[in-house]
Amino acid sequence: MHLANSHRLSTLQTYNGSYIYNARGRTLGGLRYLFTNNDNSPMRPKSSTAKPVPKPRVAAKLGNQVRIIGGMWKRTKLKVVDAAGLRPTPDRVRETLFNWLGQDLQGLRCLDAFAGTGALGFEAASRGAAHVTLVEQESQLVEQLKRTQAQLDAQSVSIQRGDGLAALRHAAAGSLQLIFLDPPFASNLWEGGLTAARTAIAPNGQLYLEAPVAWGAEALAALGWSLHRHLKAGAVHAHVLRPIAPVSQATTAMAATAHTQATPLKPPL
Repeated sequence: MHLANSHRLSTLQTYNGSYIYNARGRTLGGLRYLFTNNDNSPMRPKSSTAKPVPKPRVAAKLGNQVRIIGGMWKRTKLKVVDAAGLRPTPDRVRETLFNWLGQDLQGLRCLDAFAGTGALGFEAASRGAAHVTLVEQESQLVEQLKRTQAQLDAQSVSIQRGDGLAALRHAAAGSLQLIFLDPPFASNLWEGGLTAARTAIAPNGQLYLEAPVAWGAEALAALGWSLHRHLKAGAVHAHVLRPIAPVSQATTAMAATAHTQATPLKPPL
């Protein structure tokens, strides 16, 4: 770069892009100097304004999701539809629940009476359940369940739109080894659900009950259930229940045991 009119600047002179000034801030005779490149093209002065520092990229915020904890679809994320009253079971609670139920659910027949996101039922299918029925009444939730089923290619899962209590009542007696009962907290469906589920559950089956309050042993026993496990996490009370054998069956079993013990062994011939 050089000065177009061949003048040189002293160390006491400064250039502001248009004029040359001396150290006292006065122009030197009003003479304007223009810097040029070696090919005599004008050179524009650099702007004194600092370039803005680029903002770091922020990752796009994901929508609401839940993830499958274990099994063949472990870590798979499931989309949660933004629907009023929808309350997916928290990951921590589901992890504890399936630790209680067992990591391997091979061969079990399950029903989720209030499927919502389907997180409980798809988790059971991921861990090898033979068949899982998801029952849901809200149409937009049913459509999302079908999309999730297609995403996972979950052939062991069937989806029904309808009333969860009716599905439990229509299930064959003793046909289910695992039932999920997690109705909306604003409802009052727990007692009806436990009553209907008592007939549908197999003698060695288990039921997961999620409620805003803890269910005591006496209230459960009146409906034919015993409390096996309980966990409180925030506003959620998680229970694992087992069926109590009917009095007639229990009495028969006790009598048979007593008879066996009382019968003397015949001496060998």
